[in-house]
Amino acid sequence: MTDSVTQHVTSLGQDEFPAYVYDLGALAQHASSIRSALSGAPEIFYAAKANPDPAFLRTIAPYVDGFEVASGGELRHVLEAVPGSRIAFGGPGKTDAELLDALALRVERIHVESPHELRRLARLSQSEGGADVMLRVNLAGDRSGAALAMTGPFGMDPALIEECRPILAASPWLRLHGIHAHLASGLDAEAMLRQSEQILAWARPWLSSAGVESPEINLGGGMAVDYAHPDRLFDWQTYGEGIAKLARPGETLRIEPGRSMAVYAGWYVTDVLDVKRAHGEAFAVLRGGTMQIRTPVTKGHDHPFTLLPGASPEGPVVEDAPVTYVGQLCTPKDVFARHIPTDRIAVGDIVAFSMSGAYAWNISHYDFLMHPHPTFHYLPEE
Repeated sequence: MTDSVTQHVTSLGQDEFPAYVYDLGALAQHASSIRSALSGAPEIFYAAKANPDPAFLRTIAPYVDGFEVASGGELRHVLEAVPGSRIAFGGPGKTDAELLDALALRVERIHVESPHELRRLARLSQSEGGADVMLRVNLAGDRSGAALAMTGPFGMDPALIEECRPILAASPWLRLHGIHAHLASGLDAEAMLRQSEQILAWARPWLSSAGVESPEINLGGGMAVDYAHPDRLFDWQTYGEGIAKLARPGETLRIEPGRSMAVYAGWYVTDVLDVKRAHGEAFAVLRGGTMQIRTPVTKGHDHPFTLLPGASPEGPVVEDAPVTYVGQLCTPKDVFARHIPTDRIAVGDIVAFSMSGAYAWNISHYDFLMHPHPTFHYLPEE
């Protein structure tokens, strides 16, 4: 924890817990370092789904080339927060209303997920001046080591994507610019580069055969984030150097980082309501729960945290024991971290969960049991 985060956390009153504390200065510094490591190529489109908080979007905006959205709601939200942004609109199951929104709002690129979606877009866009599209391909290959393999409904395999050729030929108002391929998440720099080589090896000849000049190839996101070792960051320098070697003149490469850009700038902070033992195990019951930070349950991990001494009110204490940290929900699944060695924990202590800047509040089922929502705090850029 930086000094500024620690000072803010320890200044919070009990009525302000749970709280999300967002360090916008740290976010800007991290985004700037990514931009520098990539030296302007490839283009960076921040995946808004990771954290669409307007303050995050505005802080990140100077360091990225645009934003990737995956719904009509995200589209309008991002344009309201950062007007005039370049937008790539992806995701399966786009409705006609969403496609019409994308056309009306002049989305720069629509990532098409299927031949059926392409046919619908051709019909909807004919009277709207056409549409600028990229086709999402889903390639087979080794995804060992990936946290998520984007198979099934995402994009088209090489056989299905061939059905797009006659649709494009019959709809000249659809302007094909390139290929989008987000194949997996949770890869380190070397694995990401190997995956990028695979994508480029398939996309370049396919786009050439489709007559695309100045092709664009979106290599997706999925840069690894290690919750077990928060100090192990994705090696952006190695990745940037590798991508520079893969790039060719006359083409545009693009990536869509989300979690790896935003996760380190957020903290979910709460206090200890009770500590107790049950069947030989020690538990700390925290205000709030995983309905407000779904990440531990979603990832199935022990979420990293810092334990800070509180005001030491009268109450139970556990010392020199492994402690399981749980929330207020009426389910045994409401667990932040299990069996964590702990010197001392008492009622009133503060628990600050780091790496809460992405896929935390915005993916949570926060109205389950209707506990009060957390407060939100923004540490400004210095």
